[in-house]
Amino acid sequence: MQGSTFVSAIEYNCRKKSALFDGNKAKYAVRSMYAGVILTLGTAAGVVAADTLNMVHPALGRFAFPFMFAWGLVYILSLNAELTTSNMMYLTAGTFLKKIKWHKALAILMYCTLFNLLGSMLAAWLFDQTSAFAGLNVHNYLPSLVEHKLERGSRLVLFEGIMANLYVNVAVMAYLLLKDQMAKIVGVFAAVYMFVFLANEHVAANFASFSLVAFNPIAGEVGHFEMLNILRHCSIAFFANWVGGGLLIGLPYAFLNKDEERYVD
Repeated sequence: MQGSTFVSAIEYNCRKKSALFDGNKAKYAVRSMYAGVILTLGTAAGVVAADTLNMVHPALGRFAFPFMFAWGLVYILSLNAELTTSNMMYLTAGTFLKKIKWHKALAILMYCTLFNLLGSMLAAWLFDQTSAFAGLNVHNYLPSLVEHKLERGSRLVLFEGIMANLYVNVAVMAYLLLKDQMAKIVGVFAAVYMFVFLANEHVAANFASFSLVAFNPIAGEVGHFEMLNILRHCSIAFFANWVGGGLLIGLPYAFLNKDEERYVD
């Protein structure tokens, strides 16, 4: 009788991540930086596409931005980059299934988060030296998006963050469990498009958009763009993403598949 694909994937990924983290932290850091870079690539293309289509009709940008951004998670999963919000699911499930110790899982998660941020900052700095970002003003899509996020109260960020990582880890689960490669891509793309369209709070995605503003001359004109407010926002979004991905996806699926032989994922 076939066992759980989910449990096998959790065990494999926990061992792989732990081995790389213990054996070569520089390589783990680079894989984590690439996740931040890739999300920033999608964000940068998305905000420029949104501005372009908003000139046709002011509602079109909201459809264009998530279309560009959603490819980021497809590339991250395909290229084996390390993303903190998917690791929240893997590592939480892994601790429940006793595939990894909680303190090791926490260390990996924090390390991954740091280098996701550094990757986003590097890519954002590079983008802000290009012509596409040379003439931003406060009416463009990116500054408006960032200001809208940073004006949100903590309670709203909490619930938006929970919902964002529910979507992201539904995408990761689809990638794990679907067999056909095209189905994997469509499953990931659709779920990510939904959370971005709804403007939910994803901490690694925010690293990208916040960094693109931070290295641009427009930063001083964006409302609520102050360091303490950014730290508040990112801290709450991080915790909320862990609740959404770890407690509401990873933990329940670990419970459903633990010691189960028939009804498995």
